[in-house]
Amino acid sequence: MDEGREPWSYLDRAADLMTRSKSVVDMDTGGGEKLLSLRDHWPARVVATEDYPPNFELASRRLSALGAAVVRVALSDTAPMPFASGEFDLVLNRHAAFNPHEVARILAAGGVFLTQQVHGMWAWDLQAVFGAAPRWPDATPAKYVPLLEAAGLTIESLEEWEGRLVFADVGAIVYYLKATPWEVPGFTVRTHLPYLLALQDRLEAGEELAFFAAKYLIEARKS
Repeated sequence: MDEGREPWSYLDRAADLMTRSKSVVDMDTGGGEKLLSLRDHWPARVVATEDYPPNFELASRRLSALGAAVVRVALSDTAPMPFASGEFDLVLNRHAAFNPHEVARILAAGGVFLTQQVHGMWAWDLQAVFGAAPRWPDATPAKYVPLLEAAGLTIESLEEWEGRLVFADVGAIVYYLKATPWEVPGFTVRTHLPYLLALQDRLEAGEELAFFAAKYLIEARKS
């Protein structure tokens, strides 16, 4: 699988913002890999959230030893966050759900929210092959920019990228769909074999197995 690359570096921007912050929370940190890669830039206080139990345990082991706190939080567009108002100078979010009003609430005056998101229509044409559709088609800048502004944040920058997700063979698509079960719910090779064979026919006919990919980066500041 060859995924096109966005023209910006989320991690470079996060590192730059960290150097100018006293406190940061990394939303939905996973196993803490990205946050650990920024270790040289950590501010005095570092907090991470995670909900998936295996990742929570892994992040806790990795990050707590370095002085970071890891908090069990289930994120959504509407859920509150267990932090005080104005608690953080920087809120980082890479590919995770977020509640714009809660992000604004926990930011200190002058604080920054940096988020990189996968476009809601990501791989819609691949999903369509299997009779599936995007679960969050409205997860776009057109939705989140007004919501962030309504929460009291000023959009400092918005970058958007569109590219392609290209698979060299059908086996790679199988691997991808097993790793991202929300793309085609209930996917198995047995139940979806006719669709896979149709993709193989396309490949053997000389057609490239390329599908829609897009991401966006939003940086917003609290006045």
